[in-house]
Amino acid sequence: MICRKFRVIKPEIRVLGIDDGVFTPYVKDLVPIIGVVFRGGYWLDGVMHAKVEVDGIDALGKIASMIINSPHHKQLRVIMLSGITFAGFNVVNIRKLNVEIELPVIVVTRRKPNFSEIREALKNLPKSEERWKDIKSAGEVLEIFTGRRNEKVYMQVSGILEEDARKILRLTSTRSSIPEALRVAHLIASGISKT
Repeated sequence: MICRKFRVIKPEIRVLGIDDGVFTPYVKDLVPIIGVVFRGGYWLDGVMHAKVEVDGIDALGKIASMIINSPHHKQLRVIMLSGITFAGFNVVNIRKLNVEIELPVIVVTRRKPNFSEIREALKNLPKSEERWKDIKSAGEVLEIFTGRRNEKVYMQVSGILEEDARKILRLTSTRSSIPEALRVAHLIASGISKT
């Protein structure tokens, strides 16, 4: 794991928020993954995309490749994921992602994950134990108030100190309780998804 300690967290820190589009569960299909680059919580600097399989095992590789091959890669300071599963249970091992892209990873969710339900659902999929290990490797789920509407969100981190992650989430959550990069990534991914 590559852990970054920020000396200073600038208001215009470049962050990448990643979310997936709408999909039909249990149907073999490709789902769009959208990455949105923001400077702080105010300026949209870029958009990137990839596609991953519903309940597949390709999310880590596709997301890492999307980031590394982006012209924004060298300017990014933090990656934010909307959860650690995409397109159903296509799990991203955030520790491996942190090492592969050499950037800190912060997972943000509105609801605290229910691990017993997740474990049960994984039993229906191939490589369920590997997926479960990837989920558990994300570490402790931490509660945070970002200062917006007094709503709490939850985070897991890799490659970044908890105190720095908290500062960055508060700084970038300008219009809702979640960082603006994730909010906009969700809007775009939902808008381009099949219905």
